[in-house]
Amino acid sequence: MIRRFWNNTEGQAAVEQALLYAGLVLPLTFSLVFAAEMLWVWHGAVDFTRDGVRYAATHCWQAGGENVLTYMRTHVPRMIDMDQFQGGQAEIAVEYFSRDPDTGELAAFSCDNGDCSVQCVPDTVTVRITNYQFRRFVNFLGLPPVTIPEFQVSAPIESNGCDPDTGSCLP
Repeated sequence: MIRRFWNNTEGQAAVEQALLYAGLVLPLTFSLVFAAEMLWVWHGAVDFTRDGVRYAATHCWQAGGENVLTYMRTHVPRMIDMDQFQGGQAEIAVEYFSRDPDTGELAAFSCDNGDCSVQCVPDTVTVRITNYQFRRFVNFLGLPPVTIPEFQVSAPIESNGCDPDTGSCLP
């Protein structure tokens, strides 16, 4: 009878499997899902920034970039935290620059002729997204949110949305 007791290890295998699952497989699965979601949002934010700078480079200049901000907040790609981009927790900044003809350096662009005119065409535009925090799984686990570094894209102004022949511009 003692011999039979020592050879019966079915319960031990079940306990080892449960410990392995709870200690290794489950945390690895959640970390894989967490990393995949964070990379998905990262890619979405990069593409979103590129789309915003494309819009700014082909549409009319407005002081403060309000037309670009409105476009970006209404065209956020499908992602987990799209409400942060629409609601303003993740900040979107649009900056226009002109090139100094003597030194070639960029300076902040301004124009006295008003918004959306053929006389007011900057040389480059930069769109920047800052203060985005990934909160998906970390709130569930009681961890602080992951702050993602800023996304910044610059592009030369292509047409500024203005037709030089007619003088009309697209906002």
